[in-house]
Amino acid sequence: MSDKEVYYKDYLQLDKILNAQDLESDKIGVDAHDEMLFIVTHQAYELWFKQVLYELNSITDLLSSPKVDDNDPVLQVVVHRSQRINTILRLLVDQINIMETMSSMDFLDFRDLLRPASGFQSIQWKELEALLGLKYEDRHGKQYYVSALRPDDTKEVKDAETKPTLLDLLNTWLERMPFFDKGWPEAIATPIDDHPFWENYRSVFASKLIDIESGNMDLFDKILFGKNENKKRRLSAKACRSALFIMLYSGYPLLQLPYQLLESLLETDELMATWRTRHMNMVFRMIGSRVGTGNSSGRGYLKAALDKHYIFNELAELNGLLVQRNALPDLPKAIEVQLGFGGSQ
Repeated sequence: MSDKEVYYKDYLQLDKILNAQDLESDKIGVDAHDEMLFIVTHQAYELWFKQVLYELNSITDLLSSPKVDDNDPVLQVVVHRSQRINTILRLLVDQINIMETMSSMDFLDFRDLLRPASGFQSIQWKELEALLGLKYEDRHGKQYYVSALRPDDTKEVKDAETKPTLLDLLNTWLERMPFFDKGWPEAIATPIDDHPFWENYRSVFASKLIDIESGNMDLFDKILFGKNENKKRRLSAKACRSALFIMLYSGYPLLQLPYQLLESLLETDELMATWRTRHMNMVFRMIGSRVGTGNSSGRGYLKAALDKHYIFNELAELNGLLVQRNALPDLPKAIEVQLGFGGSQ
């Protein structure tokens, strides 16, 4: 144990933090009271982005392990930290309420002094999207993605895109789920779409569709078996089958943590979309249809990015393949035992 005394102000380096607000309006003698609010709010965002990245990097490190079981303590840590990320994202959404106390005229007092600085230059936000799984080719406005960045920042963003993403690691983890190889020994050599469970479940799902939903059977076969697939997917058909199985039978103890992880990732997507929506609406309220300080199309860019930047949308699609609990196929005894109900074999 160190004998050094730790002092609050020094430990938090408050001299650096509290003197890091250098107002452009002060430099030219313009009265722009709300520039302080603008800077502090965005600095707070970047600090929270740093924490989110810290949590996310730890999650990807844990999921990069060759073996993460459904009841492994490691998975508990992953779920906990994933939920912490969502708690922070909810705070970031609420933080927009503070920004909205600034009127359009308040913003115009200093807005032109910011050019060409823009939130589009947030390196940490780009890293966060990349590490979650948003690919460069799937981005809206990718031609401008790094054009406004300095060379060292461009390198940092591109380096982040070479790291394992949470979405890719999720796919690998889901593909390892063994339940369709064990418990149905007679089905090991059969094609997966002829597997007793999926053959049964497909019939149940079809029986629950109304007439105008008949096309959902094609979607069922595309998502779960890769039939007539005409686009590249990030979650394989095998991973999607495992994820759907987890969603269907989440009441079993062994599937509770996996289910919580899937739900947490869906919430991450929802919260990021909510943040983009709130940001978009705030921008429209503040500057209408004018271009952003970084010369983007302002609200138009934000709206297009909102529609395109969902990361775990393939997980969300699986909710359209669910049936009610009382229609679920019964599982073999061996599977029930493995999942936590049924006692000892």
